[in-house]
Amino acid sequence: MMNPHALQHIAIIGGGSSGWMAAAALSAALNGQCQISLVESEEIGTVGVGEATIPPIRMFNQMLGIDENEFLRRTQGSFKLGIEFVHWGREGHRYFHPFGPHGINFDFAPLHQHYLAAAQAKPMPSIDEYSMAWHAAKHGKFGKPLTDPRNVLSTFDYAYHFDAGLYAKYLREISEKRGVRRIEGKINQITTKSENGFIEAVHLQNGAIVSADFFIDCSGFRGLLIEETLHTGYEDWTHWLPCDRAVAMPCAHGGEFTPYTRSTARQAGWQWRIPLQHRIGNGYVYSSQFLSNDAAADTLQKNLDGAALAEPRHLRFVTGRRKKLWHKNVLAMGLASGFLEPLESTSLHMVQSAISRLLAIFPDKRMDDMTVTEYNRLGIEEYERIRDFIILHYKLTEREDTPLWQYCRHMQVPDSLANKIANFRHNGRLVVYGNDLFGAQSWVAVHLGQFNTPLSHDPLVGFRQNAEDMLERQRQGMITSAAQLLSHADYIKKNCAAPTL
Repeated sequence: MMNPHALQHIAIIGGGSSGWMAAAALSAALNGQCQISLVESEEIGTVGVGEATIPPIRMFNQMLGIDENEFLRRTQGSFKLGIEFVHWGREGHRYFHPFGPHGINFDFAPLHQHYLAAAQAKPMPSIDEYSMAWHAAKHGKFGKPLTDPRNVLSTFDYAYHFDAGLYAKYLREISEKRGVRRIEGKINQITTKSENGFIEAVHLQNGAIVSADFFIDCSGFRGLLIEETLHTGYEDWTHWLPCDRAVAMPCAHGGEFTPYTRSTARQAGWQWRIPLQHRIGNGYVYSSQFLSNDAAADTLQKNLDGAALAEPRHLRFVTGRRKKLWHKNVLAMGLASGFLEPLESTSLHMVQSAISRLLAIFPDKRMDDMTVTEYNRLGIEEYERIRDFIILHYKLTEREDTPLWQYCRHMQVPDSLANKIANFRHNGRLVVYGNDLFGAQSWVAVHLGQFNTPLSHDPLVGFRQNAEDMLERQRQGMITSAAQLLSHADYIKKNCAAPTL
């Protein structure tokens, strides 16, 4: 029986990756029973500068029925096994945050606890050496994970690098085939209902008026509906994450075609490197308190693999989130909902998870308080858990060589994160709050990779006698298995090479 209060029209304000991800998912879920419109202007650019992602993006694409190889061809995509961090804990040091666990657990205690016990008795290789993702990544190899849990080739996961603009274009095609109506135009007025303050319609410069029951704000940093119209408020996290600028510049290939993202700590922030099929995406995220825009652009240009393919593009942001992600009949997604710097490639995941939450507690025209409150609770919790993981990278540094790193090393952090750091430092145990996006292998990689070395280990590991042999057998198995994989370039050439531009 049809709900008499069912939504009849949803308007998405803004395109780009976030807008078209929402349109594609909603059109698939609502099966033509609700009109979906997307308003965007070709005159307004998007922030997307090339995207690195995390493994859940694969589930999103599968939900939409997208063929992986076709998607990679259409977006100039490549594969990602994790992130290499350079100069973060100390200058000259590097470590890997892998997708997938460190090895196969062989006991009731996590594998990293056996590693800690062994490392207290004698010198051990880095924890990276017990990650299948790292053994493949460091040799530039790629293959699909196996399903046999006894094989080390089942112990890694993967995501993608791709051109965000091409991804939005691809999703637009899918969405329009499913009935989504794209409306071209710039918004010059927004009207609200006098009785409850809900958004009633957006008015375009060309005279068109778009009214809807429910609006999804994908208008970027401005938050045209959620902030400029509904004045929701913003929670600023700059005191924990002081970077507030970025400069981006693509370049031609000139180095390794790596199946991973690289993050290199610089004087006042960090530089990203995202290898696509047709180019490399680069950017420098930095604090304007400690570095000028011109100096940031100069540093980036001096650290490119190949010839620059465009002029530097400067971006400004304030790390934080809206105080309400959903207010009245407006739900904010993407940059309109908040901003967490792309250190752990969570930008598109935040859109994906917002869509998932919306579909899990979908509203009707009444927009009841219980639904909205629960959505905000879940969304804010996710923002805060990801925030803590990103802060961890800055806090766990031994660097004192520049003002930024001095500030980060000595700054106070949220109590939730301070407790996690202290517990790991005590005995290597991981504290989990709620639904944490990043699992044990992620926290272990950063803790150990940035020298938060535990003082002891789980006493349970003392009841197994052959742990070191088990660890070494797995490491050797990973070395052997990685050697058998195709190179990243050859795998793409064989399965999903994009047409030459």
